[in-house]
Amino acid sequence: MTSQRTALSHEARSVLDFLGSIKGRYILSAQHNYPSTGDQYVRRVFEMTGKHPLIWGSDFSFRLLSERIGQHFHCGPLNLSDVGVQPVRFLDVTVEQARDAVVRTAIEQHRAGHMVTLMWHGCYPPHGDTGDFDSVWTYGKSPDAAAWKELTTPGSALFRQWAEQVDRIAEHLRRLRDSGVPVLWRPYHEMNGVWFWWCNRKGPDGFRRLWRQMYDRFTNRHRLDNLIWVWNANAPRDNPGDEAYDYRDFYPGADCVDVLAADVYRNDYRQSHHDDLLELADGKPIALGEVGEVPSLQVLDAQSQWTWFMPWGAVIYRGANTAAVPELYSSPRTLSLEDVRRNTAGEYSLVGRSQRQGFGP
Repeated sequence: MTSQRTALSHEARSVLDFLGSIKGRYILSAQHNYPSTGDQYVRRVFEMTGKHPLIWGSDFSFRLLSERIGQHFHCGPLNLSDVGVQPVRFLDVTVEQARDAVVRTAIEQHRAGHMVTLMWHGCYPPHGDTGDFDSVWTYGKSPDAAAWKELTTPGSALFRQWAEQVDRIAEHLRRLRDSGVPVLWRPYHEMNGVWFWWCNRKGPDGFRRLWRQMYDRFTNRHRLDNLIWVWNANAPRDNPGDEAYDYRDFYPGADCVDVLAADVYRNDYRQSHHDDLLELADGKPIALGEVGEVPSLQVLDAQSQWTWFMPWGAVIYRGANTAAVPELYSSPRTLSLEDVRRNTAGEYSLVGRSQRQGFGP
């Protein structure tokens, strides 16, 4: 499968150029917000630090059918209340209503000066946008070889189900395009793990084919030139039953990736997680797509090429983060909303650049 890249919109190119300009010198602050919480966790960061994260993040997610909330709440399904506040409860909202709210908040956040990153906990295509735990997390019960081949074969029944599903996502991204909102788009994340239905498919006909399939459809069919494609793996690990494998086995190619990212949980900031991704990126920006504990300043001294970090939802105010987050935000190397200006042409610059001190000279 081949894809031809449509030129990035001016707004998207400005974001990507800014990432390149701060690479190795600064790190951008970001914050994930569950679909039902709008910008609540952005405001929570301000309460903790006196600054706002530069990047607002959220999820197109799925609608949960199961009553087993405990298995699902950590990712924030569309129809659950704020999972950082117990008890979690079901919301009377449709998939489209919830996604519409995500889009409206993204537009508001962009107008307020934030960058936007979006992801998608998507169900296995035959389940549409509504499902249970097994619709997203499969842990070894993922589609067999025949089903995977059908999924990635245009014209097949399973491919058509996939196309209908992703076309609904494309419509929301189109609204953002038409509103001038560039999106750091990171679909099918943590593909080198073993937990989602799209995980652990090595080789050219594995995950790479699924990624390129979406890239081709969004780029050539839907003309979504506002997307900055963030290929977001998990930091490799050898935990039995919870493994994440080498980045290279799942990388779809430099022609359809703009930024490479890794998710780091359990404070597992091994130097190899940074260095191996940096080597694979071959000059493209790298980022911490999701984190539990934020990186310490000592970690960032050694791993200076990360261009942003994004804590996941409610973990921002739990455990060691209660002290580490204010310290990280107070560092001159961390850029918040207050440190960056976007002009009317959509181009970014630092506020008080001459007074700031980042990683390098």
